[in-house]
Amino acid sequence: MERILGIDPGFGRVGFGVLEKIKGNWEAISWGCIETPANCEFSLRLKSIHQGINKLIKKYQPDLAVVEDLFFAKNAKTAIKVGEARGVILLSCFLSGVKVLEFTPMQIKQAVTGYGKADKRQMQKVVQMILKIDKKITPDDAADALAGALAGTGCLNLLKKQG
Repeated sequence: MERILGIDPGFGRVGFGVLEKIKGNWEAISWGCIETPANCEFSLRLKSIHQGINKLIKKYQPDLAVVEDLFFAKNAKTAIKVGEARGVILLSCFLSGVKVLEFTPMQIKQAVTGYGKADKRQMQKVVQMILKIDKKITPDDAADALAGALAGTGCLNLLKKQG
């Protein structure tokens, strides 16, 4: 069984999407968000993210996690907090023994649509089409996570060969 966990990092909401290879095709078996309350102390939000990622890893036992890389932010304070959340996510994967790939949003868009500047609507449609999902994937963070997981599908065999 081959599984990939896609993760769209944030601190209020962490999108996730799980793909499994079934009869030679990648299928979405789960998606959603880990949400943390805005009125909660930031360190407790990070703890909640850590616990949520650990639950996902334990439940789905992915071979690979694809974590979206932070490449640009208009608000430095927000970027720092998202970076801290990414650190927790990466550490959670590492401590669980899950290999991690990091792609920028542009790399994910390029891998999934063939166009690195595709907009959200285009991405959503292509992800739905590839994964044969009939309805709009919500929330957007989960759709972004599934896109990240799709971007990692081509790399999984290479990583397995490397050991």
